[in-house]
Amino acid sequence: MSSLYVDRRGIELKADGAALVFSENGERVGTVPMHPLSRVFLRGEVKLTASLLGKLGEAGVGVVVLSGRKGQPSLLMGCPHNDAARRVAQYRLSLAPDFCLRFAQAVVQAKIEGQHRLMTERLDAQPLHRYPLSRCVRRLSEYLPQVDAQTSLASLRGLEGAAAACYFEAMAEILPAGLGFTGRNRQPPRDPVNAALSLSYTLLHAETVLALYGAGLDPYIGFYHALDFGRESLACDVMEALRPEADRFVLALFRQETLRTSDFSRTAEGCLLGKAGRARFYEAYETQAESFRKLLAQNVDSLVEVIRAQPAPGEPPCPAAG
Repeated sequence: MSSLYVDRRGIELKADGAALVFSENGERVGTVPMHPLSRVFLRGEVKLTASLLGKLGEAGVGVVVLSGRKGQPSLLMGCPHNDAARRVAQYRLSLAPDFCLRFAQAVVQAKIEGQHRLMTERLDAQPLHRYPLSRCVRRLSEYLPQVDAQTSLASLRGLEGAAAACYFEAMAEILPAGLGFTGRNRQPPRDPVNAALSLSYTLLHAETVLALYGAGLDPYIGFYHALDFGRESLACDVMEALRPEADRFVLALFRQETLRTSDFSRTAEGCLLGKAGRARFYEAYETQAESFRKLLAQNVDSLVEVIRAQPAPGEPPCPAAG
């Protein structure tokens, strides 16, 4: 399955049988078959009909609208999974403190392990930065065995934050000084690296919401991230382990000069990626996205199995499949 990115002013999308048709100024300029699509990303002044949205929904194709200069996402879902019992079990487990803590520990463990792998890779590839990278790898190694010792979500968040601080500190050391990256910042991002990270996380978050919705889970009800109005907390939970993969992708964009400082502009709204840079970004993202989606599918499938295996009050655990 693949994605379609539409980021061009004045384009109109229509359905023609099993295909999407692109028109500009009343003239047909392109056609894409609908069958292989799993999601469509729209940005800018793109026109489409309600009947097309309905057809995409029937086909299980999620639509992500990135609106405004900052690309804030709005999602239009395809048909959900029909097993409502999964959502009932999810809601029940979200109120079980012991389960939430165990789940959160697994999330943080996977995230720090991913950060450790990435920093170890850069240590081997960038020996000139051996000191800051080896220090980061050592500190992350020290944090990992502490995860299971945390007895509350608050202390676990503190450990996660400490790991992130040393991780981004090391990342700042290995990036060119001209990029102006000194650590993670957002809302708005203030340098090219943070702008690329934010866009990558935005797309990955949207992919996670669509995957959870399609698996019959409620993206808003999480176990680690608390309930917050308008936030898909379970999607935040699931994508934490994937963040280091997105970080690896962004580092490669700048290392290979797919993106350069000239692709960005700094305004009162923050550091923004221009249209030409976005086109290269989306192309590179789609090349990498298959591995993201494979990991995401594995994580969502595992989560469904964990939820299904938890006994309802007064019931024994589900037997293991064999």
